[in-house]
Amino acid sequence: MARTVIKKGNTVEEAINLALAELELDLENADVEVLGNEDQYSVVKVTEHIADEAKISSFIKEVMAYLGVEGDLSFSYPDEETIKVDITGSNISSMIGKRGDVVYAISYLSNIIVNKDKTVFKRIVVDCENYRANKEKKLIDLANSTAARVCKYRRPIQLPPMPAAERRIIHTVLQSNRMVETESFGVEPQRCVVIRLRPYTKVI
Repeated sequence: MARTVIKKGNTVEEAINLALAELELDLENADVEVLGNEDQYSVVKVTEHIADEAKISSFIKEVMAYLGVEGDLSFSYPDEETIKVDITGSNISSMIGKRGDVVYAISYLSNIIVNKDKTVFKRIVVDCENYRANKEKKLIDLANSTAARVCKYRRPIQLPPMPAAERRIIHTVLQSNRMVETESFGVEPQRCVVIRLRPYTKVI
């Protein structure tokens, strides 16, 4: 957790230097907020700046320690808004969980930890032994093949229950399909996607 101190000084600069000295930090490793004046003193709030990667790493390693597994983390940046974390190692299937529920939960909580009190949102995607990447390819194929069957037989098809992150892939893949539409229904963990023809669709 980031350390924070509030300091007073004759000037803003003096107050900042007092806070940095107490935290034993350089200015580039701190976030400074000027709170105003109090009894002719300048008041500042200085908070230790912890990199997003450090927050994610600390959290995931806590989970790994709890589950009794060892592994390595690597970070990549698909775009300016996304941080992708890959977990690799031996015997770390418990980090994936049943139907990916653990790795999805880790990803969800990492997003909360990183984006707390932020105005600019960062998307955190956590994968383990390429589970999510491989699963996404299979879901894209499933979505397209099922949509083709719906068009062929002109009747809705219900997919098996799947986590929210996987349902979102199905919805996204078929969003641009003019022939079919998708809808989620049911209650977790049995919530699933139904693919059906769009109203007034003429199949040739």
